[in-house]
Amino acid sequence: MNPAFQSIITAGTKVWLDSVDPDHVKDNRAWGATGATSNPIIISGLIETGKFDEPLSRLMREGMDDKGIAWKLTDLLVRQAQEVFLPTWQSTSGNDGYVSFELDPLLEDPDADMPLEERTKHYVALGKQWNTGHKNRMIKVPATPGGIGALEELVANGVTVNVTLIFSEDQYEAARDAVWRGARRRKALDAFKSVYSIFVSRLDVYTEQHVPQLSPKAQGQVGIVNAKRIWKLNQDFWAGKTPLKQEMIFASTGTKKKEDPPLKYVEAFAGSDIETNPPATNKALADSGKTFTRQVDKLPPADVLAEIDRLVDMKKLEETLMREAIKKFADPQKELLKRIAGKRRELQK
Repeated sequence: MNPAFQSIITAGTKVWLDSVDPDHVKDNRAWGATGATSNPIIISGLIETGKFDEPLSRLMREGMDDKGIAWKLTDLLVRQAQEVFLPTWQSTSGNDGYVSFELDPLLEDPDADMPLEERTKHYVALGKQWNTGHKNRMIKVPATPGGIGALEELVANGVTVNVTLIFSEDQYEAARDAVWRGARRRKALDAFKSVYSIFVSRLDVYTEQHVPQLSPKAQGQVGIVNAKRIWKLNQDFWAGKTPLKQEMIFASTGTKKKEDPPLKYVEAFAGSDIETNPPATNKALADSGKTFTRQVDKLPPADVLAEIDRLVDMKKLEETLMREAIKKFADPQKELLKRIAGKRRELQK
C-alpha cells in the first residue's frame, strides 16, 4: 500500500476513486483505494480514448441503439470495478468496497419538463433494475425532489443508495430522513448501508463569484465548513442505530484554483467516512509522501464561522448550485450519447 494512502486510511478515512477507468482502478487499488464512482463524463472520456472501440463495435453489430450502448458500457465498466473491490466488501461485511452507478441524468433534464411524480417513478424503477444481482453496487440518486421522492421505496426494497448532489443541510436532512423511513420498512437492518455525497469545491467557487466580500481567511473555507457541519449531523443522527456505518462521501474534492494546494480538501476531511477523489487528486495523494492526522472535526476559528454565517445565504447558495448542477447533470449524458453516435459513424466507415 502507498504510504500516504496508508496514513490517511490509518487516520480513519476511506479513499475512493472518482472513475471506473480500468487502468486507474488498478493503480488506485494498489495504492489503497477501496471503492469507486461513475458518471457519464467518466464514461464519455473513456470512449474518447479509443480503448473501448472493440466492445462498442460489437454492441453496434448487435443492433443496439446509442442509448442502449451507453448503459451497456456503463454497466460493464462498473461491473469490472466491482470485481476489483469485491474482496474489500466481503472483508468489511458490506461497510466498504462499493462502486456507484448513476441513474439516468436525463430524468432531470429541464428541457424534458417531466412531471415530478413521473421522475420519481422512473428513479424507483431504474434503481431496482440496475441494483438487481449486485452485492457491492451503490445506486446514485440525486438530492432533487424527484430523487428524494424515490429514496424510501428504493431503500425499503434493499437498494444501497449513494445520495448525490448535496449542497446543504436541508437537502441532507430530507434525503437522510427518507432513507431512514425506507430502512425501517426492511425486515432487518444487517445489510443496510447508505452514503450521502456532499459537494465541496463548488461552494468555494460560488462564494468567490457571489460573496466576494468574504475576508481572505473565510474565502475558500465555506465548502469545508458546510461539509464538516453536515458530517457532524450525520454522525449524531446515526449513532447506535445500525450495524453498518451510514457515511458521508466528501465529493468534488479536486481543487479549482491553481494557487490552492492539490490536497486542500483531502487534508481537511482526513479522519472519518469517505473521500472520493478524481484520478489526479489521488495521484497527488500517492505522490505526496504526507502523513495525515484527523481534521474532519476541526473547524476554523469562531470569528471565521461567524463571518461565514453572516455573509453567506445558504438557501440562495443551494438554489443557485442546484440549478447549475441539474444542467451539469443532464448535459454530460447528452454529450455521451453524441459521442457514441460519433463513434458509430467512425467505426462503421
